[in-house]
Amino acid sequence: MRLISWNVNGIRAAVKKDFLTTLEDMQPDVLCIQETKAQDEQVITALGEEHGYEVVPHSAVRPGYSGTAIFSREKPLSVDFGLDIEQHDQEGRVITAEFDDFFLVTVYTPNSGSELKRLAYREQWDRDFQKHVEQLEIKKPVIICGDLNVCHQPIDIARPEANYNKSAGYTQIEIDGINNLLKAGYIDSFRHLYPDTVKYSWWSMRGGARARNVGWRLDYFLVSEELAGRIKGAEILNEVYGSDHCPVVLTLD
Repeated sequence: MRLISWNVNGIRAAVKKDFLTTLEDMQPDVLCIQETKAQDEQVITALGEEHGYEVVPHSAVRPGYSGTAIFSREKPLSVDFGLDIEQHDQEGRVITAEFDDFFLVTVYTPNSGSELKRLAYREQWDRDFQKHVEQLEIKKPVIICGDLNVCHQPIDIARPEANYNKSAGYTQIEIDGINNLLKAGYIDSFRHLYPDTVKYSWWSMRGGARARNVGWRLDYFLVSEELAGRIKGAEILNEVYGSDHCPVVLTLD
């Protein structure tokens, strides 16, 4: 089973940059996208009808902002939206899809913002998100994927010292959030297979950062320990363009 997660930085813009051709080339069984920047009906309209996937979009209340969607060849058994917490559920950030032997949770984690203005909110979000997946875990193993807006370790960011506790995505509070998920039994699938490989999934659109590979690894598949034996592949598709993020891949047997 091939699962892909990709922050597309606007689905309507992505479609104009050959998103549907890229989708066909990547051949996922399930694709989770973040930052659709479109209302549900706009996502469906932008995609057309020729792609062959069940599409479940989840938009923010505010038009043109945030949003997530899941594309699946197999219709999920059930789908749930958000965290059932009003302050968190205005921005279309979480979709939970149930399949036969796991829950798939795609998430677009809130960015802590310029000057870290949203860091306190982000800390609360991380706690509440973890409670959500822990409740799911009681029933079935869980796969978390998406733009988690954090670099876990220095290897995951090109310039760790310049950014630590100064930039959103690399503060200790945010690192603690992902550490807590890993301590709870989730496995970072890419690091599980490639503990020493330097690869990034996001680059600033300023200053030729992508060409110089001055990047951040913000996009993850975190997998329940119960599924560890099924991890057959983990990839970061640096060669795929169309967004400031690139897709990340998890292959399960």
